[in-house]
Amino acid sequence: MADDKALSFLRLIRRAQRGKLKIYLGYGAGVGKTWQMLQEGHRLKKEEVDVVAGLVETHGRAETAKLLEGLEIMPRRQIHYRGITLEEMDLEAVLERRPEIALVDELAHTNVPGSTHAKRYRDVEDLLAAGIHVITTLNIQHLESLYDTVEARIGVKVHERIPDSVLGEADEIVNVDLAPEDLLHRLREGKIYPQERISTALENFFQRTNLDQLRELTLREIASQIDLKYRAEPEEEHEAVSDQVMVCLSSRGPNVAALLRYASRLAGRLNRNWYAVYVQTPREEIKVIDAATQRQISETLTLAKLLGAQVFPYKGEDVVETILHFAKEYRVGHIVIGKPGPLPIWKRWLGQKTVAEELILKAKGLTIVVVDTALKQEDEI
Repeated sequence: MADDKALSFLRLIRRAQRGKLKIYLGYGAGVGKTWQMLQEGHRLKKEEVDVVAGLVETHGRAETAKLLEGLEIMPRRQIHYRGITLEEMDLEAVLERRPEIALVDELAHTNVPGSTHAKRYRDVEDLLAAGIHVITTLNIQHLESLYDTVEARIGVKVHERIPDSVLGEADEIVNVDLAPEDLLHRLREGKIYPQERISTALENFFQRTNLDQLRELTLREIASQIDLKYRAEPEEEHEAVSDQVMVCLSSRGPNVAALLRYASRLAGRLNRNWYAVYVQTPREEIKVIDAATQRQISETLTLAKLLGAQVFPYKGEDVVETILHFAKEYRVGHIVIGKPGPLPIWKRWLGQKTVAEELILKAKGLTIVVVDTALKQEDEI
């Protein structure tokens, strides 16, 4: 037992000496991961933090290349492979330079044979072990556990993958989100790929249904990571914020913007975090619902994020039980839901109730706010 405690303490010491890892996570090329990473690099430099660009991939994008100006760029290591010269991050040079923070793009990248490590995430692990903080980027499809899911949904075999544990050990994960229609607009404008690649991209990876599904996977992974970190925190840390606000989203709710604005203002008045929860039932699977409904759900989740909510999409057959379980886990005190439409008389005869009615009956110790989104809400809070 004494040896176990000594080893545990040693792990704590090593963890304290390890650099911090921040990951900008997105669902595809062009959503803005590298852009945001570089923007943060400039903010850090203004605060007189010693930051360097360990390796940043611009992919010929002029806007991204422009953002590199003014940052210290580490020279790349040149490696000769099969008669050509390729470039990789010079790990030894970054370790010797020992900045406070290194910007390292494309965490899942496979290094050229002859490099120190086969994968870039292993280079990053060396930097972290040396006490260097790292800011990096990653697309959701590169997680090992999602390989089969991505192949089944998108029809793409992703060859560059990283263990899920790398994401799980990150100290901070930022979801870089962009509405699919905006991403497609950027693609057509030539801001992601050269003109000769645009039509091929639109016919393959950048189909709207693919983007919607990858975006959903990203939101679910972010929610999962938040949930894991929340559960890992000491219980007393949650006691001080035990009256959070959640809003229940529906694929068919009228004027969802008014509902989200109401929840945002309520959370602001209470000085609390707020969550936007969408429960996808089997009847609302992407392969079942029409394109218009898919688009409405996507736009709703985008608006929720813009208003400051933490978005949690779930799958479940019982909407009310899923909502109540979430409320218990996240210490929610106020549940905001839109006023439901009238149930058909035959459903009433069968004893059925609306989701709002069931919540009012089953929620104990919670405040249920039913908002009539057909009315103006500006003066109600």
